[in-house]
Amino acid sequence: MPNRIRPYRIIISGGGTGGHIYPAIAIANRIKAISPDSEILFVGAIGRMEMTRVPEAGYKIVGLWISGLQRRLTLDNLSFPWKVISSIRMSHKIIKDFQPDAVVGVGGYASGPLLYAATARRIPALIQEQNSHAGITNKLLAKRVQKICVAYKNMEAFFPAEKLVLTGNPVRQDIMDSHTKRREALLHFGLTSEKKTILVIGGSLGARTINQSIAAGLEAIVDAGYQLIWQTGRAYYPQAQEQEKPYVDKGIRAFDFIRQMDLAYAAADVVVSRAGALSISELCLAAKPAILVPSPNVAEDHQTKNAMALVQEQAALLVHDQGAQQQLVPAALQLAANEQEQQRLSQNIQKLARPNAAADIVNELLSIIK
Repeated sequence: MPNRIRPYRIIISGGGTGGHIYPAIAIANRIKAISPDSEILFVGAIGRMEMTRVPEAGYKIVGLWISGLQRRLTLDNLSFPWKVISSIRMSHKIIKDFQPDAVVGVGGYASGPLLYAATARRIPALIQEQNSHAGITNKLLAKRVQKICVAYKNMEAFFPAEKLVLTGNPVRQDIMDSHTKRREALLHFGLTSEKKTILVIGGSLGARTINQSIAAGLEAIVDAGYQLIWQTGRAYYPQAQEQEKPYVDKGIRAFDFIRQMDLAYAAADVVVSRAGALSISELCLAAKPAILVPSPNVAEDHQTKNAMALVQEQAALLVHDQGAQQQLVPAALQLAANEQEQQRLSQNIQKLARPNAAADIVNELLSIIK
């Protein structure tokens, strides 16, 4: 690791979903752990999740006027070129004012303009690609950056092989310790140790198909003698509150958003989840038997590719979104009843965990600083 007399000044850019934001925060936390006087500035997109989640984690963030291209003709698409020009200009100003030693792009709308401006000024840059199928922004930036940290093998299809480093996705430290917290977790959620617990997480924004499937299967879950921790996302939560009422005393717990994910994993015997990169990395570290339901509403169907990377290692089960309403709850109940299958999946998914991802990424970042 390079020696430095003065602290580091780092910009971390990107966001849009928890899958981009939480790895970015984990990278920032690692930088501060090894260099407490370093200054870190986040750059996000105005109106997106990162503008609240990053300050909650204790870091400063500035926003760019940027959004993605929609698949249909909209006013946003017509204004897209102006947003890009505006965001690149703003990025140049941010870089000039902050004078970073290096920049990190984690994907999401803000990552492109900021890294484009930084590399134009010959500032060292690193990309962290969370998914098994690279996003268009990162593919465009690949030639301009020094290092590309990835979570999956065989990423040479998207990036120059000489720049690739297999690090895994950085995950919050508390999730690594979740296996020691089961008793605390059950108390936190008001659940009993005498029943098995199914955890359902649809990603930070929720998942309509998963929510509808679980809602239709609440009675079956209760009748089978299981408890449920159900993260619905904000939009579906009012409906879920009504749906859980008849079953609260049976151990059905609905939440719009779960902040203590370490406790949610600690309480869970079986997990039902979308196949976002962050969720998969957390499941690997928590070593939980999981049923993955990839979202069909993401670019280039990368969640299915993420899920298949685990399924091929016999490390998770797969239920497709279009079949979820018929198949998901029966599959969850079957897995919850099969302790041998739970153990097999748990052992296999744990082999894919990369607990040192944040440290490895920061080591690569510091290596490119001149």
